[in-house]
Amino acid sequence: MRKFGIIGNPLGHSFSPGYFNEKFLNEHIDAVYEKHELKNITDLTELLDKEELLCGLNVTIPYKEKVMEYLDYVSPEARSVGAVNVIKVTHTNDVGTVKELKSKVTGKKTYYTEGYNSDVFGFINSIRPLLMSYHKKALILGTGGASKAINYSLQQLGLETVFVSRTVRDNMITYSQITPEMMQEYLVIVNCTPCGMAPHYDECPDIPYDALTSRHILYDLIYNPDEALFLKKGKQQGAMTKNGLEMLLLQADESWRLWNKK
Repeated sequence: MRKFGIIGNPLGHSFSPGYFNEKFLNEHIDAVYEKHELKNITDLTELLDKEELLCGLNVTIPYKEKVMEYLDYVSPEARSVGAVNVIKVTHTNDVGTVKELKSKVTGKKTYYTEGYNSDVFGFINSIRPLLMSYHKKALILGTGGASKAINYSLQQLGLETVFVSRTVRDNMITYSQITPEMMQEYLVIVNCTPCGMAPHYDECPDIPYDALTSRHILYDLIYNPDEALFLKKGKQQGAMTKNGLEMLLLQADESWRLWNKK
């Protein structure tokens, strides 16, 4: 049996175990997907040492950035993003020879770890069909690991981006600095914060919703609830809205491809 899983803290909200275990059952794959709620990212080494059947991990908050320094290899794209959400684990018995693996690692390790970012694949393929020629600038609400992948993706699609933070930070603006005039330029707004996630249904990012138009796209990485208050307010103003479920499914399938690539 092969093992897969997710690391983060907390993991109560995670969609991945249900998705992958259902996939394994339906497709008759001899595998299991488990949660690993790590108190600290330093616990990753112990997990990898202990779980000899572990072949792959997803990474969620708060470890997408911190995990990079614990991996043997990080893909150029994930390094450009500055965040990893997929780890492929290769053990000594999974490669041609033990010598081949040990030539890549140091000490007594008997595994080799590779870091990738499937959020980019998921987001680009989810938002691209919505974009029109007049969508040239985007506001990214939030500054965590997920927002880095969104920023990279939007720039790959040719959009100019600005991060919005709750606190004053270099090269970012705060919510109070978003004016109605700015809203007429920045027609794509992506919520990368947990604001509005269940059970906090009455919360939403503090932006001037009255300035939204039918030319705006509001994209929410949240998928529970299906339509958070952020999207509801956008829809009321005629904006195009989309939640993060399709991105989640796309990045999950990309994770599976990365874990199984030779």
